Amino acid sequence: MFSADGRLIGVSSERQELLCSLIGLLVKCSLVTVVSISLVRLAVAYQERMDRQGELSAVLEIEQGKLAKARERFDQLFGMGGEQQLIREQSQWIAPNRLRVLWNTSAAGTPGS
Repeated sequence: MFSADGRLIGVSSERQELLCSLIGLLVKCSLVTVVSISLVRLAVAYQERMDRQGELSAVLEIEQGKLAKARERFDQLFGMGGEQQLIREQSQWIAPNRLRVLWNTSAAGTPGS
């Protein structure tokens, strides 16, 4: 019996070892899966942020160009001779208390119009 009990104890300890090894393997595999999924999600989020950053930097560049033009225009108008330049540029405007006459060339050549 002793030898039979020894074998039974040995078999049960081998099964316990196998069970513990399988549980350990299962835990390790699940941790690797969780880490892999987290890394994939992190990579996708990083790529989205980089795309947004590229769009925002392009818009910022455009707006900085507009700001530079507006500053240059402001400096021109408030520098020496800026008033005269503004008057020359706005010569197409109507003077106060005046009416603008528009000629319609397509209707001028037809009789009865």
